[in-house]
Amino acid sequence: MLPQDTLALGTTRSVIRELFEYGKMRKAIVGDDKVYDFSLGNPSIPAPKAVDDAIKELIDNTDSVALHGYSSAQGDLGVRNAIAKHLNRLHNTSFSADNLYMTCGAAASLCISLRAILLRGEEVVVFAPFFPEYKVFVEGQGGKIRIVPPRADFQPDLDEFEKAIGENTKAVIINSPNNPSGVVYSEKTIKAIADILSKKSAELGREIYLIADEPYRELVYDADTPVPYVTKYYKNTLVCYSYSKSLSLPGERIGYIVVPDEMTDSKNVYASVCGAGRALGYVCAPTLFQKVIEKCVDCVSDVSAYKKNRDLIYNGLTELGYECVKPDGAFYIFVKTLEPDANAFCERAKAHDLLLVSGDGFFCPGYTRIAYCVSEKTIIDSMPAFKALAEEYNK
Repeated sequence: MLPQDTLALGTTRSVIRELFEYGKMRKAIVGDDKVYDFSLGNPSIPAPKAVDDAIKELIDNTDSVALHGYSSAQGDLGVRNAIAKHLNRLHNTSFSADNLYMTCGAAASLCISLRAILLRGEEVVVFAPFFPEYKVFVEGQGGKIRIVPPRADFQPDLDEFEKAIGENTKAVIINSPNNPSGVVYSEKTIKAIADILSKKSAELGREIYLIADEPYRELVYDADTPVPYVTKYYKNTLVCYSYSKSLSLPGERIGYIVVPDEMTDSKNVYASVCGAGRALGYVCAPTLFQKVIEKCVDCVSDVSAYKKNRDLIYNGLTELGYECVKPDGAFYIFVKTLEPDANAFCERAKAHDLLLVSGDGFFCPGYTRIAYCVSEKTIIDSMPAFKALAEEYNK
């Protein structure tokens, strides 16, 4: 007898991955340029040249045994020091290497953080729409998910949030810039979330943790859109970060967790993070790419292409009559579907070789996610298909 939860996860791909695989099959039939695949959030711009240079330098000038050997379980000391100094320069924080735990990307960061703090049956509050794997990660670590329904502008509904916090609430996950909406949570929103959590923690007589999932932090397109650094607003915050998007390194699986000193009982929380990494087998993140990050800690990919794509697709779709909130960041746009059933809409879009992800998977029915981390040509060429799809509904 096998565990039915893991069997179900292993025999059924996520909706996003299923659509991506369908796209590969369809491209083999009609050609790559005839399929407009907006399914997967896979960076389409190259990593900075500094990353390639760092890899070459490390391979050419570093002892091979050391370069490909184990680091310390929580990550190389020099790497963690470099990241701490980088964060302190950017955010006026006071982190040291001992506040950081290196991970295999944001997914590992989230799973480790949840394993470190959750007791079986405790609840984690999330704001819809949200990345579907949050539910998998929470339930995989023995927790239960509680969903706050969305507002029309996709900023968190603070009244509903306060109602969602109860006796079993242990943590809250926020993701800003957000996947799938592209919305950045404002400083006012972050302050309000922090105030509610502080009040509720006092009422319950224990800590409620805030987990900030930040793989898209650098992908913001307008100078007047700040992304608040959450540890400065709420002390019991764990920051989960990945270089997948900021350095276009999704396949290298490298990131970290921050446990700030200001957190209540921070030394034990950090120890629990280390223990969770051990329990899950997430010790010693890839050594080569830890060293690459140390050399490239201040680098960011040129995201100007994403901004251009954002403007192209937003302007193009709204001119055709589609409704959506203009995204502040990330590389997704969340569009209201032209019928209430988003799954049916996305199936209908496939007839035009438009591969769009239903909002149902993000726990937000009536919307579709479009990942615009594609070529500019793909967006331009897709507009006649979006127009034809809209015309079908306007007949």
